[in-house]
Amino acid sequence: MLKKSFLLLVFFIFTILAACSEDTKTDADQSKNKTITIGWPLDIGPLNPHTYLPNQMTAQAMVYEPLVEYNDDGTISPKLAEKWKISKDQTTYTFYLRNDVKYSDGSVFNADNVIRNFNAILENQEAHSWMGMVKHVKTVKKIDNYTVALQLDEPYYPVLNELAFVRPFRFLGNAGFPKNNVTSKNINVAVGTGPWILKDYKKDRYAIFKRNDNYWGEKPKVDEIKIKIIPDSESIALAFENQELDLIYGRGIVSLNTYTYLKDSGNYETATSEPLSTKALLFNTQSGPLQELKVRQAIHYAINKQSLVDTVTHGTEKVADTIFWDAIPYANVDLKALKYNSEKAKSLLNETGWKLGNGETIRTKDGHKLELDLTYIATDAIQKPMAEMIQGELAKVGIKLNIKGTDVMVGLHQLMNNEVDINFWRTNGPPTDPHNFINESATPNASGVYEAKLGLAEAKDLDRKIQQVLVSTDEEKRSQLYNEILTTMHNEALFYPISYETNNVIYQKSIQEFVPRASEYDIPYTFMDFKK
Repeated sequence: MLKKSFLLLVFFIFTILAACSEDTKTDADQSKNKTITIGWPLDIGPLNPHTYLPNQMTAQAMVYEPLVEYNDDGTISPKLAEKWKISKDQTTYTFYLRNDVKYSDGSVFNADNVIRNFNAILENQEAHSWMGMVKHVKTVKKIDNYTVALQLDEPYYPVLNELAFVRPFRFLGNAGFPKNNVTSKNINVAVGTGPWILKDYKKDRYAIFKRNDNYWGEKPKVDEIKIKIIPDSESIALAFENQELDLIYGRGIVSLNTYTYLKDSGNYETATSEPLSTKALLFNTQSGPLQELKVRQAIHYAINKQSLVDTVTHGTEKVADTIFWDAIPYANVDLKALKYNSEKAKSLLNETGWKLGNGETIRTKDGHKLELDLTYIATDAIQKPMAEMIQGELAKVGIKLNIKGTDVMVGLHQLMNNEVDINFWRTNGPPTDPHNFINESATPNASGVYEAKLGLAEAKDLDRKIQQVLVSTDEEKRSQLYNEILTTMHNEALFYPISYETNNVIYQKSIQEFVPRASEYDIPYTFMDFKK
């Protein structure tokens, strides 16, 4: 028995030493290269370009590329397709592929490979139902080795925007396909055309990407990017202060209290992107108190939004009174904001029969308490303090709000299954606003918007207008439909817009100045470098 215990102890020590040796070797290898290190709260996932969580979009965007690219100014530019042509009836998109592109393993990017990727994606339509283009694609035909034609069943104006999104329409090399071509289950290896190649990976610990020296486009300025997986936001901040990280990039990676503290120290450089998306609460109108419009409106009036945004985001985000900021296409609609007014909130609740008895702190109606459940993403450093402040604000007008942190998909599924009243929600931002939001509102999918609006009297009329706007070829008619849809949703208080989000970046002074993109997933690693 003693001998067995001794052997187990030796094995345990050997395992620890091996792990330490592995990390030391990794650090030693990095010292020979220019390596930028970033902290990230979640594992990068299997890097499958055609699937979603647990794949992290920022890592997928490093390896895989689209046919076309969406720019921060809203324009579409060539990427793997050097040009394209749209037929007069707007149902055929012909893409002329670059003929100088190779995958990281040296294999050729061509029309056959494009069609193979499209077929694999379209075989899994249900998973991609949030993207309207998927249900409109009839065929993808090879014209020649570097030309493909995308045939739709009817016009669908956001095709180019959706092709530019980080997933699923990005391209996997032939070596990455399993024998049955079913990439929805797994891939063999992450082979892309992008500027980075996955060099080393330890699940839940780190991922190291090396520069693709055979990249067809502008090559990265540094040799490697190391993503350290650090689930806790405070630990990410500590690692940054200890100079174990070169930068912290993105929303919710660290709390904005921490971000402000680091910024105010004067020891680091900071930057903020243009607005990229909208943070909001999504109300479930299917059952319970939120079926009543005046209850939803009361919540709008009960929360001091300016204080909420200033306190939690420290002025890095802008108060949102509508679901989209004005610069989003078709979103510059004249809508009346529901400004903070706690007395108005109380009055509306009284009108609906939700009243406070003597000495009571929670309103009741027909023997039921005015009690609501809200879920937030447990790993998001901003949503939790916001949820706590909202809980306090609603308590002042007699609404009990129960808050719970959970995984992003758990919260969405709870709302979709009518198991929760309120869920934190956000728009996707460019390049898929506002059309993706509209599409999500019309069909069951993983966003929860379709289910949340089922209790609205106008739900069927909204669905009809939504279907029309996505296939409209008349720009004036399309603008009018967007106006009507956004006005109805606003007037019905389906959402509680909170703020227009930005990418907040803080980096060591050793890094050259760079501009963060108005994109959640496309971190501009290619342009980053150390100061000379």
